[in-house]
Amino acid sequence: MTPVALITGASAGLGVDFARQLAAKGYRLVLVARRKDRLDALAGELGHARAVACDLGAPGAVAELMADIKAAGETVSLLVNNAGFGLGGKFARLDGARQRSMIDLNCGALTELARAVLPDMLAKRKGAILNVASTAAFQPGPGMAVYFATKAFVLSFSEALHEELKGEGITVTALCPGPTATEFSRVAGFASGSGFENIAARSSDVVRAGLEALEARKAIVIPGFVNKAGAQGHRLLPRSWLRRIAGSIKM
Repeated sequence: MTPVALITGASAGLGVDFARQLAAKGYRLVLVARRKDRLDALAGELGHARAVACDLGAPGAVAELMADIKAAGETVSLLVNNAGFGLGGKFARLDGARQRSMIDLNCGALTELARAVLPDMLAKRKGAILNVASTAAFQPGPGMAVYFATKAFVLSFSEALHEELKGEGITVTALCPGPTATEFSRVAGFASGSGFENIAARSSDVVRAGLEALEARKAIVIPGFVNKAGAQGHRLLPRSWLRRIAGSIKM
């Protein structure tokens, strides 16, 4: 049977490139995001794909999605947990409900989806989960405190699952990109012409690195030499220095 890949956050950025590259590898796709018009256009472009409009951060959304997948007679072979967003600004000044929504999506929905697909994977002793984390996972982030914390959760969670499941025929990989040319910076509120845009990697390159790492059964992949070096700062510098450096970067 044709393997099924479930891709969240599939309407833009990394999600679109995950869809294109996985379609080229022969997967049938379930594309999930809030913007159905974009999903429908992408599904039409790729073929062997269907769109499911869903706000995964909403209560009960993951259960509804999994019921939809079951009703379609699909079993997920590969889960790409890509949905998420960030917010820039001081914690006390950012909207509290919006920050809670970030936690619910970046951490809650990701965890719930992983738990939902694993029983079938364990029964078949075959499957893969790719969780999109960030180089933000490796240090605290003054000015994006909650976002950095959510990605630290994703990295830790992914590493633990990788170890738990590596003898079960299931691979779990955390993809930890640095700045990437997607809609992320606009949603996060970064100014146009910011340093973020100047050093952003191509989305397609990041996705390729993630899929290659998954196929190689790696626990973590950090695309790009500069990002790899930066992510190791916690081994070389006191955490007090890391906090100050991260807080001094203007987006």
